[in-house]
Amino acid sequence: MSAGAAAKAKREQPRCGVCGRSFAARDLFPVDAVRHQIADDLARLNPDWRQTGYICRDDLATARRAHVEQMLLKERGELTDLEQTVIDSVARHETLATNVEADIRDRLTFGEALADRVAKFGGSWTFIIIFAVIIAIWMTINVLPLVGKAPFDPYPFILLNLALSCLAAIQAPLIMMSQHRQEAKDRLRSENDYRINLKAELEIRHLHEKLDHLLVRQWQRLAEIQQIQLEIMEDLDRRAKTT
Repeated sequence: MSAGAAAKAKREQPRCGVCGRSFAARDLFPVDAVRHQIADDLARLNPDWRQTGYICRDDLATARRAHVEQMLLKERGELTDLEQTVIDSVARHETLATNVEADIRDRLTFGEALADRVAKFGGSWTFIIIFAVIIAIWMTINVLPLVGKAPFDPYPFILLNLALSCLAAIQAPLIMMSQHRQEAKDRLRSENDYRINLKAELEIRHLHEKLDHLLVRQWQRLAEIQQIQLEIMEDLDRRAKTT
């Protein structure tokens, strides 16, 4: 292709009415398909944005993001970081769902993982049964001493009480550490659920707006077709009268 033909082809490429750059047809969006709320926002910033008949997807995403942000600001008065994240994901068409458990597992230190394992084992039937068996054997040995040997921890089992106290003193903070981490997991889950629910709500609103926009356009097209049909019938009627 010659340089003149290439320049002509470039000039014939459709342009975005907002930024003025030329794009391939697949990267542009017809202005008639833009929802009227976003179209009004674009018209306030650039009254001639419909002139080329197209808008690029980047500018449309920016306008959509600004529209969602203004809508949330009007409803809530102030945007949090979570809501800002949702707005960005809506504009970029990104997913928000994340595996919270996997993220937390990747960030666990050795001490935190050990505390979780100890707390999990300490709250299981295996621990209860083993603990009960050890206490029963301990008491049996000291209540019924072997022949010729004195009990090493006679009743009321002072050494056993000391061992149990030490075990409880160690186990309690480990369980608390695990509970704090569970609270952190629950908080991350709730934040993730909030982001997903908010994005779903916004997307449903956009779908309703798109459907309303399509219905209005359909009615307009039907009205135009009906008007054309009436004009054709009137024209045929005039011809019939003149013949």
